[in-house]
Amino acid sequence: MSELTEKAEKLDAGDELAGKRAEFVIDGPEGAVYLDGNSLGALPVAVPGRVADVVGRQWGEMRIRSWTESGWWTAPERIGDRIAPLVGAAPGQIVVGDSTSVNVFKALVGAVRLAQETGPGRDEILVDATTFPTDGYIAGSAARMTGCTLRPVEPSEVPGALGERTAAVLLNHVDYRTGRLHDLPSLTAAVHAAGAYAVWDLCHSAGALPVGLDEHGVDLAVGCTYKYLNGGPGSPAYLYVRADLQDRFDSPLPGWNSHAEPFGMRSEYAPAEGAVRGRVGTPDILSMLALEAALEVWDGVTVEAVRAKSLALTDFFLECVGEYVPEGRVECLTPLPHGERGSQVALRCADAGPVMRRLIERGVVGDFRHPDVLRFGFTPLYVGFADVERAARVLAEELG
Repeated sequence: MSELTEKAEKLDAGDELAGKRAEFVIDGPEGAVYLDGNSLGALPVAVPGRVADVVGRQWGEMRIRSWTESGWWTAPERIGDRIAPLVGAAPGQIVVGDSTSVNVFKALVGAVRLAQETGPGRDEILVDATTFPTDGYIAGSAARMTGCTLRPVEPSEVPGALGERTAAVLLNHVDYRTGRLHDLPSLTAAVHAAGAYAVWDLCHSAGALPVGLDEHGVDLAVGCTYKYLNGGPGSPAYLYVRADLQDRFDSPLPGWNSHAEPFGMRSEYAPAEGAVRGRVGTPDILSMLALEAALEVWDGVTVEAVRAKSLALTDFFLECVGEYVPEGRVECLTPLPHGERGSQVALRCADAGPVMRRLIERGVVGDFRHPDVLRFGFTPLYVGFADVERAARVLAEELG
């Protein structure tokens, strides 16, 4: 047994979150290691039974009564309040529904409209130049709709790019490709100092590390639920609108579900109060209630404990890679300082595509990002230190 194998056993023995693994379905070949939770989280064991009940009893037997008697109608806000503590938000500020892309559009156009209330000079949107492509596409459409100019800017350069014309800034909390954690508190403060509004994409941070939306005065935020929140493929996203902005939030997608009197069937639109303003159409109940069941794995867990284990896992993975992988075969793209790291490790590798295919064949599941990046995501609720050691060892064997 190697020193790193022994170290992994000791770390697993002292892991306060180790018991959470039993709350997930982690199937596959013997010794399988799932390090792709930053793309799709594993299935919590409570979900299949809950979905069966929703389909068989709530829909199959109760039918239309379930909108009230089973709580379907209030699910978007109820589940939003369940997500709220995971991103540092008080209740009443998050609504669940629609995709991340749709919520980015709502949040960004809403932010520009808030800024333009103060005068027509706010006609520029800054967008993270390294963003996930969809955010860039949506930002471009939002700019056209609101008559704004779009400026892609590296997150570190945002403070120097802000000015009197800036209406809104769309940033990713964690870079999807490299795993770099951007400084949400200082960047939000800089945006506010310029009189603009901050919109944060939390897809790669929510459920992996503390966010502090309320603490840092974030204006609007969006996020998916199928990564570290384990909601399932295509599970609905969420929209956060800070409480003191909700009465001024003007959604570009006013639907009947966000109307003050949704069943009044009035031709004129009057927005509801609170987070409900973020709703659009009929909620996607099946996937939404699967998400609600999935969130039960967070019972008794703090985000701080998850963050501590996340950093320990990524530290140990980097240590194992450094020990096992032949020198010069990979280059770490993820920052080493804890304050700059999310919950993934990205390694540049010349033949990354074929390497990842071989890893998956051997039961070590990560993913590949074009043209040369191996991504390994570490979900602390079900990934252990022995998994990390095995992943690095198999990687070294494939690169040797």
